[in-house]
Amino acid sequence: MIEFEKFKLPNGLEVVLHQDKTSSLVCLNMLYKVGSKNEDPDKTGFAHLFEHLMFGGSKNIPNFDTHLQAVGGDNNAFTSSDITNYYTTVPKNNIETSFWLESDRMLALSFEEEILEREKSIVIEEFKQRYLNQPYGDVWLELSPEAYQLHPYRWPTIGKEISHIENINMQDVKAFFNDYYAPSNAILVIAGNVTLSEAQRLCTKWFAPIEDNSTNKRIIPKEPKQTQSRHIDLKAQVPQNAIYKAYHVPGRSSNQYQVNDLLSDILGRGKSCLLHQIGVKKSQIFSSLSSYVTGNIDPGLMIISGRLSDNITFENAEKTLANAFQELSTQSSESLKKVKNMAASSITFGEIDLLSRAMSLAYSTNLGNTDLVNKEIDIIEAVTEKDLKSAIHKTLLESNCTTLYYHKN
Repeated sequence: MIEFEKFKLPNGLEVVLHQDKTSSLVCLNMLYKVGSKNEDPDKTGFAHLFEHLMFGGSKNIPNFDTHLQAVGGDNNAFTSSDITNYYTTVPKNNIETSFWLESDRMLALSFEEEILEREKSIVIEEFKQRYLNQPYGDVWLELSPEAYQLHPYRWPTIGKEISHIENINMQDVKAFFNDYYAPSNAILVIAGNVTLSEAQRLCTKWFAPIEDNSTNKRIIPKEPKQTQSRHIDLKAQVPQNAIYKAYHVPGRSSNQYQVNDLLSDILGRGKSCLLHQIGVKKSQIFSSLSSYVTGNIDPGLMIISGRLSDNITFENAEKTLANAFQELSTQSSESLKKVKNMAASSITFGEIDLLSRAMSLAYSTNLGNTDLVNKEIDIIEAVTEKDLKSAIHKTLLESNCTTLYYHKN
């Protein structure tokens, strides 16, 4: 049970306090409700670039890391399709340094051309290394825009193409900052040995004076239901032929999300999973085979991916997957119970770490119900075999699938 208290500042900033009297550290987790799905289709890569820019200095702080490290603190961030998340951890007696740093970059980012060009170069190099210069790196550049026809999940978080990042200018940067980096578009979680009155005092001092001028009006288009199978062929210098199958599944806000998540675990989590046992261990058609759900807020994907063994055709690979899907109907309640226990254990162990608790509270709040952080295990336990079979018949359809064959040269 993760206990919490909530309040909101007049400028719209949502604050969640999780008091842990046993901790000598304090975590500040700032979640901004902006990810790559909020970008203009012709100007992608902004959300991820901003993750870098937010460490480049702000109105009163030329170097974020220098001041934080001076008080024994640590920090990092990540960007997804749905959110951008920043977090700092400091000793309790230096808590105000975190508030100062985090509020100053929300107040006024340092808009300097030198910093912008430097961070653009870093992101472009990251794009090349992760997506262009490593085996199978371009899968998401090809698979996403085929699986999604309208929804902005059709491009990866880093952006559609390098030219989009190269063409970002300071006017674009300022507009993006004003639209999304505002108090009303953020959730602050404070976790540690902090009282409610202290949290309210610090938030009032450091965040309340920041005006909310957000003009965020972007409407995310809804992805239409896929009714026909889609197919892509790629060819490159890769070690093995590979197959990727992307099935549409409900998003995190749906009561069917956990059902599909458990289904993907039965199929592809660990060495004892169905896909590994049938596709790798028994038939040796694949050298590796797994599945997972993308976990997006809006409807996402269940991905099944595998590397084919030598001299195995894609046709044989597809037949093996079809056999595994048929075997699903014979899976006992023990399989469902096992993946439920695995999921519950992951959640429970995640609650040990203070920062993980802070992140979970922020994410649940962003989904519209902070207490979801305490209900997730109950939701998982409530999934029945009937629910699972229904998900199998709705999800694992070729008409609901985009398939990519990756051929080695």
